[in-house]
This record gives sequence, structure tokens and C-alpha cells, in this order.
Amino acid sequence: MTGKQYFNTIAHQWDEIRKTLFSEAVREKAISLADVQSDRIAADIGAGTGFITEGLTHKGLKVIAIDRSEEMIREMKKKLQGTGSIDCYIADAEYLPFRNESVDYVFSNMFLHHVENPPITIREMVRILKPSGKLIITDLIKHDFEFLKKEHHDHWMGFERENVRQWLIESGLNKVIVECLGETCCAHSSSGKEYATISIFIGSGEK
Repeated sequence: MTGKQYFNTIAHQWDEIRKTLFSEAVREKAISLADVQSDRIAADIGAGTGFITEGLTHKGLKVIAIDRSEEMIREMKKKLQGTGSIDCYIADAEYLPFRNESVDYVFSNMFLHHVENPPITIREMVRILKPSGKLIITDLIKHDFEFLKKEHHDHWMGFERENVRQWLIESGLNKVIVECLGETCCAHSSSGKEYATISIFIGSGEK
């Protein structure tokens, strides 16, 4: 099963699963760091069922929500129907179907560890940012919980913060910061024999 197939399968359960993995504080801290302004345009890459998107609409932003899972997008549309201005797209994050310099903010939450090539994905995110636009990434710090690769179809077992910092700089961002968010992601293995508690980092930069 591919990662896309996995998320298509669990899409209708994802909101409940997400609550067991990490809290709304992740969203609040990410949006707060971006210092978002209402009526601007934000892209939510790897949007899932709209965890970040929902928070951005509450701040008065127009949101472009992108995910490669059709079922995740379908669940988001049902959940957030009538909530703010949201355009949903099914697309691969390495080939975003948007013109250069078209959005004010890009957010990506718990998505980078599912992509095949993180540096290319980050460059695509930066490509669609307007000058002075901000990129905010929240994801897992490097860990050794192998069961997450098999059971959650993670492509990467988290990241070293220095690697993420370098990718952001090489993509052309300024004012780059990659630090511990002060939040954790927690998960039980299906056997119940393993329990993962993983620190979450937040990476940001300005174009």
C-alpha cells in the first residue's frame, strides 16, 4: 500500500486519529509565528482534512488547500463547507499547479515526512510564495520508531533540524529559523507493544 492509498483508506477516521497524535496547539503556534494578516492568500500543502486550513479561515485568510489524497480532500470539503474561502486541489507537492509568487503564506503540517524528496518539495513551496511571503513547516524531529514507517506509511523517520535549516536556506529563504515547537506527536503501535513520543519542530523563513 502506498502512502496515498493509506490516507485514502483512513480519511473518514483521520480527524479522530489526529487528536491522538498531536494537539491543536501545533496549529495555534504555527499560525501565530506566521503573524498572518486577514484577506491574504495562504496555501496549505498536504492539507489532509483541513487541520491548518480551518485555523487559517478563522483568521480571515483565503486558503488554497492541496493534498494528493482524493478522500482527504472529500472529507475536508464536507467538514468545512461554508467555512470561509477555500479552494481545494488534488496535486503532488513536487509539482504544484500554481504560478510563481501567487500566495502570501505557505503552511505544511506533518507532511514533509511523507514526501519522497523534501528539498524539491520545499523549493516548490517557496516558488509559489510572493516576495516577503512566509513559509511555515511543522514536522517530526528525527526518531527511531520503525513501526511508523510500516503502520503510518511514513517515508522519513523525522528530520535533523540542521538539514531542514539548510534546505530552507538553499531554497532562497531569509530569516530562517528551525527550532523545537514545544509539542510532541504520540502514537501506539498496532500491537500495543511500542509507544512513540516524538518532538515536533517548526521551520520558518521569509522570501
